[in-house]
Amino acid sequence: MSMDAYLDIDIQGLVVAVAMVLVAAGISALMETGVAKSLVWATVRSLVQLLAMGLILQYVIRQDNVWLVVGLVALMLLAAVQITLGRATGAPKGLVGTVLLALVVTMLLMLAVVAELIVRPRPWYAPQLILPLTGMFLGNTVSALALGLNRFFESMRERQAEVTTLLALGATTWEAARPSMISSIRLGLLPTVAQLASSGIVTIPGMMSGQIIAGANPVGAAKYQFVILASIAALTLVADSIIILLVYRRCFISYDRYSVPAATHQPSVRDLVRRNKDAGARGIPR
Repeated sequence: MSMDAYLDIDIQGLVVAVAMVLVAAGISALMETGVAKSLVWATVRSLVQLLAMGLILQYVIRQDNVWLVVGLVALMLLAAVQITLGRATGAPKGLVGTVLLALVVTMLLMLAVVAELIVRPRPWYAPQLILPLTGMFLGNTVSALALGLNRFFESMRERQAEVTTLLALGATTWEAARPSMISSIRLGLLPTVAQLASSGIVTIPGMMSGQIIAGANPVGAAKYQFVILASIAALTLVADSIIILLVYRRCFISYDRYSVPAATHQPSVRDLVRRNKDAGARGIPR
């Protein structure tokens, strides 16, 4: 088989993949784990969403229209904001503008660097490059930002006595909040650093694997994967830093009065499970 041969998946292949999940769900039901229905529903939802996105991307790529690309990127950014705030249950209300600003600034900066300085496609808005990059960047950043926001506000609540004492001794709000800010940013970045270090030795990441399966040159696929991982690391750090810098003052009424705003809502069991999954997926000890 030649290196550039593309191995397509037909309907039979999709049916077999779904059947594997149904078997796993059946075993789960027999063991009474309580996740069988969620597993089946998530599988159906994933299949429908991915096929729908595939059709949309196919249409946008064929049209090769800059406004369609910009519009789809904007929709993805808005969805990312909603998902981030939905997962950041420990954060207060009113952060939509802050999260959107941080994502827009960092995404535009990262896309400009990758597209114009590294890959250099023609035209610059090449949908087959910009849209997958946006999806990969946002997919990784959303989880990191949600975890970072949760960690920051939870840490500020846990450190109430310490922060109050620091303010009473003359510390600035920046000095009082700094340990929680560092903890939040570190939480978002450490899994990405671990992924960078293990890629190519322990794992073959998704984009590289996908390109090789699609028939691309493995060395070229490795270069693309490195660019993506490096960009995600930079994006995570910059976006998390911007958001924390913009929100930390919400924990202070004035220069010497400490008051952490209430969380959006108390985390339910479902929220805790989702947070645990996010942490596990990013290699964070639970």
